[in-house]
Amino acid sequence: MKVVALSGGVGGARLVEGLSRALDGDLTVVVNTGDDCVHWGLAIAPDLDTVMYTLAGLGDDARGWGLGGDTFSALAAMRALGEASWFSLGDRDLATHLTRTAALARGEPLDALTARLCRALGVRARVLPMSNEPAPTLVDTVAHGLLPFQEWLVLHRAPEVRRIVLPDGPRALPAALDALEAADVVVIGPSNPYVSVEPITRLPGVRDALSRRIVVALSPIVGGAAVKGPLAEMIPALSGAPPSAQAVLERYGGLLSGFVVERGDEVRGAPSLATDTIMRTRDDRLRLAREVLEFARGLA
Repeated sequence: MKVVALSGGVGGARLVEGLSRALDGDLTVVVNTGDDCVHWGLAIAPDLDTVMYTLAGLGDDARGWGLGGDTFSALAAMRALGEASWFSLGDRDLATHLTRTAALARGEPLDALTARLCRALGVRARVLPMSNEPAPTLVDTVAHGLLPFQEWLVLHRAPEVRRIVLPDGPRALPAALDALEAADVVVIGPSNPYVSVEPITRLPGVRDALSRRIVVALSPIVGGAAVKGPLAEMIPALSGAPPSAQAVLERYGGLLSGFVVERGDEVRGAPSLATDTIMRTRDDRLRLAREVLEFARGLA
């Protein structure tokens, strides 16, 4: 079975790690790059790095981002010099951002660089950025107007949203489109549909490719609350509906062949699988990945 996962954020990365083990590494992951930013002059790709570190077994499970056991001496030193310290970069994590910044400056494409970093860390799955071109997500807020994604999420701690602004023009990575066309199943992780998934699916050609595939998504809303992040507050602000698995399903707008939800969260409008979707341990990730794949096989 050829499987492509669309990922952004912590929950998506955790499911991807389970899928990679369930498929023995035979997996392609297309990752959101709308969160990418420049900080301290460094090119940072938070979702790519979270997926990469998680697949390598190096991620910080407690925080959900960065490297496990990392230190923050450089951050403290930058703060002492009066530099911006709202975006936390670990000392070992800096090596990734320095490598990326130098590679991009000399013209190495983001996908080639990502493959090189993954090889260096022993990642077996194929990890692709959604695009080699900048595709920044902007968030229009009630209190601060239009903000770059990381400033909205980290600096201002996700204030109330009026709309999400996705750029016109960026092209999907050709290799990502090829992977989608060749896939038997596409799995969308329990990621925020507005700011983690739609930056991918909105790229030209992606939704068309998905329309010809079995597509299964996991709900990031459990019992009316977000597992992680600000989605529960975003849904009523952007759609007028209360936060629920049903609201997430409706946001996908007929894209899905099936939907995986937490037990007790009933949905209508697509075949569904109700199970334990909270990934507390690596065993949970593997068990859930296997259940998702079996559900997808049944839909096929």
